[in-house]
Amino acid sequence: MDEKTEELRDIFMDVAEDGTVTESQAAERGSLADTDEADVADRVAAVVERMRDRYDFATDLPTADLVTVVRGFYDGDDDAAIADAIDGDPATVFAARMDLHLLADADTEFGFDLDAFRDRLDAEGPDSETLGTEFDTDPETAARARRVLATKVAVRRVSHRFQSEFEDAIPDAALAVHLTAAAREDGLEEAAEDIETDTKL
Repeated sequence: MDEKTEELRDIFMDVAEDGTVTESQAAERGSLADTDEADVADRVAAVVERMRDRYDFATDLPTADLVTVVRGFYDGDDDAAIADAIDGDPATVFAARMDLHLLADADTEFGFDLDAFRDRLDAEGPDSETLGTEFDTDPETAARARRVLATKVAVRRVSHRFQSEFEDAIPDAALAVHLTAAAREDGLEEAAEDIETDTKL
């Protein structure tokens, strides 16, 4: 009971002849028992549609499937499990997650130095086959790393806005958020570097 509530109770008790007060407890915001799944799906779909209007999605999955991707991601499902739910394949789910700015910790784990890989991209932007040779990996993995880095840039440019909107729409998202900490930390570091560069005369 906060100070304002206590004050109101004291006033009530002063004017009431009966000194008994029943304190009702309101349901907490985001109670899982009271979740309206249809409303959650609608809210997530609205965010998906705004993103589709803003970006060129790499996949042509319908909105309903993209909503399933979002929900599966926040439920902690891997790409294979989400693929089963939409009758697709893990590669498509990965592409959809990148479209939706949904990065997981595992997305930034490669058998090579991702920072060095990013620097190489910034320097000349060679093709994935060349990068694969230089970083001792296959072209598919190099292409995946390029996509992850591009998504990190896109996420940083909108300050994780769409991720936050998904988390606001899904009541239990805060319990299962597994967005990569590296993506957020890199964004802060790079933003700080940009500020430092802009302020130099």
